[in-house]
Amino acid sequence: MLNHIIGLNLDEERALYALKDGLVEQCTFAGPADGESALKEARNVTVRNCSFSLRYPFWHTEDFSVEHCTFDEGVRAPLWYAKRGSFSHCSFSGVKCLRECDSISFDHCEITSEEFGWRNRNIDLDRCDITAQYFLFETKGGSLKNVTMKGKYSFQYTEDLTVENCDLDTKDAFWHSKNVTVKNCTVKGEYLGWYSEGLTLINCKIIGTQPLCYCKNLTLIDCTMEDTDLSFEYSHVNATVLGHIDSVKNPASGRIVADTVGEIILEDSVMETNCEIVVKS
Repeated sequence: MLNHIIGLNLDEERALYALKDGLVEQCTFAGPADGESALKEARNVTVRNCSFSLRYPFWHTEDFSVEHCTFDEGVRAPLWYAKRGSFSHCSFSGVKCLRECDSISFDHCEITSEEFGWRNRNIDLDRCDITAQYFLFETKGGSLKNVTMKGKYSFQYTEDLTVENCDLDTKDAFWHSKNVTVKNCTVKGEYLGWYSEGLTLINCKIIGTQPLCYCKNLTLIDCTMEDTDLSFEYSHVNATVLGHIDSVKNPASGRIVADTVGEIILEDSVMETNCEIVVKS
């Protein structure tokens, strides 16, 4: 039997703890009792048109959906250790929003959260606007589609991730990542992809200094590069670049093809470098 909870103001500790088979609508989680963990350990619940202002509401929650809800700055760490959940048309403003979760999706969400998305598995984001530092740190599996993201140090140590049709304004992105594919994206920021393994960029616009150094099994397919000086240092790379590269410095191995290259620097290398560099014109 469905537990229907509607129109309540709930501020006590563990207000709906371990709720099962529930529909929660038009409720406000705020008040002087300042209680934490409102829906901790809930199972098979739907939450709609609610506002949250208290900490840790969705810890250890499983099989749930959240629609048209707001999580303000007071909602510290709203979603940890949760499984099989979805968020649609929600907004988040508190720190450490998502951590140690599995199989969570976000659709049409606005997210401003320091340290968003650490150490998760199978996280999918579609049509979201995100501001975060260390975005998706050590997350494995999942996808981003039609996402606008701004913040430093994103995608570090991520694995088995696909990123499509996104606009990424970020520094030090994809460091130490493994088996990540980025397609039809703009990636703006300094020091892209250092120490990555199996990073593939397809039809991407890459902007910023010293990209893609110390990489293993790096692939670029029909990408453009803007303001990209000192590119590919000590990387094992196969790249086709449409247009100009400001400079290429000591790539380790593979093949780089570009229309033009401003400067090819092959000096002072500390390791063997035998990459083929083809300049079309």
